[in-house]
Amino acid sequence: MKKITILIVEDHPIFRMGIKDMIDHEPDMQVCGEAENVDTAICLIGTRKPDLVIVDLSLKDSNGVDLVKEIHDRFPSCAALVLSMHDEALHAERCLQAGAKGYIMKQEASESVVEAIRNIMAGHIHVSQRIMNHILTIYQNQPSMAHESPLKRISDRELQIFRLIGLGLSSKQIAVQLNISIKTVGTYQERIKEKLNLKTARDLVRHAVIWVETGSLKPSDSL
Repeated sequence: MKKITILIVEDHPIFRMGIKDMIDHEPDMQVCGEAENVDTAICLIGTRKPDLVIVDLSLKDSNGVDLVKEIHDRFPSCAALVLSMHDEALHAERCLQAGAKGYIMKQEASESVVEAIRNIMAGHIHVSQRIMNHILTIYQNQPSMAHESPLKRISDRELQIFRLIGLGLSSKQIAVQLNISIKTVGTYQERIKEKLNLKTARDLVRHAVIWVETGSLKPSDSL
């Protein structure tokens, strides 16, 4: 029986090791490679041709959504399963739109990663019941915007910069990490402030830190 081959893209070695051990204990699954960054991941996908890639959404050198998009565009036969510590109500839909076949929270990974892999390889989308209900509601044209996060107003790139601000990076450090100019970083910051109705740079930093530390922002958080 051909085993399901899986590549793990995760920059935390201990967590990556735990996921690998869990998968390798399954008789029909095998980890065929591990990567800590996007460049290594793309190289390994091209050479080892895994059936599925597990992607950490919060990679140090890149936004995991960008990697999911690249996998979808360049390797259409390879499925992507996203792991994240952040609010699924905000990120799951973005990841599915980018081409991911599944999304699970990291704290639930030990219980559901194997189930998610099996569901995806059987041709299904794997998300929590909460997210599935949300998606079905959208398709049934029943608006439920009142409780959505204000961060849904911003783009993937703006969300990436918002996260880096919350991690304490300066504009210069963000510019270096993303290979863009400081002026461009400033433009993104202004757009984020406008979309989230924030008046000052201090407000922007405060809300970004809160989001990074709590994993979510609710409409009641003075936005």
